[in-house]
Amino acid sequence: MQVTRLLAVRHGETAWNADGRLQGHLDIPLNDRGLWQAERTGAALAEESIGAIYASDLQRAWQTAQAIAQAQAQPPIVQADERLRERAFGDFQGRLFTEIEADRPEDARRWRQRDPDFVPPGGGESLRQFRDRVVGAAAELAARHPGQLVLLVAHGGVMDLLYRAATSQELQAPRTWQLGNAAINRLLWTPQGFSLVGWNDSGHLQQSDVLDESTT
Repeated sequence: MQVTRLLAVRHGETAWNADGRLQGHLDIPLNDRGLWQAERTGAALAEESIGAIYASDLQRAWQTAQAIAQAQAQPPIVQADERLRERAFGDFQGRLFTEIEADRPEDARRWRQRDPDFVPPGGGESLRQFRDRVVGAAAELAARHPGQLVLLVAHGGVMDLLYRAATSQELQAPRTWQLGNAAINRLLWTPQGFSLVGWNDSGHLQQSDVLDESTT
């Protein structure tokens, strides 16, 4: 059986990452630091033979994926897949968590406790719905490329779910792993599921330039 090797990269930094503002499905571009991070990630992966690149269609992920692709000797075409988007946060998009906590304390409590069935008002997704979307999409994309190296460029929440899938962590389990902007994560996929190879490699970035925010 041939495994699929996966590189999973969170997008570079945005202004809203720096502010701690929830982005969700809102289409926020990279800031100058994020563009630099994307270029540095491309340089770090330039010697890797990436067979296919899939990215969230939101521009912060798309810009990051394009920078990585352009650093390849034979740049693969970046393919957009909206299933790799961040979790939909509904009415909470564009807000700080402290604002949500002040206005809707019960919702904030359920969010903080990682209630898997809590749905943010205004068209949000539950963690359970989000997991099914992301893990199902990643498995389907990996299955297309047995024996190859595939790059997935997405968001902090997506990275979190891939880590949980690869390490059998429950949705409710507190996060103890890092999810840095433009960090390089490595996994394997077989029809039996995902396994972890390496996580949150940010050696190509200055540590002061890496934010760890899982929800934006």
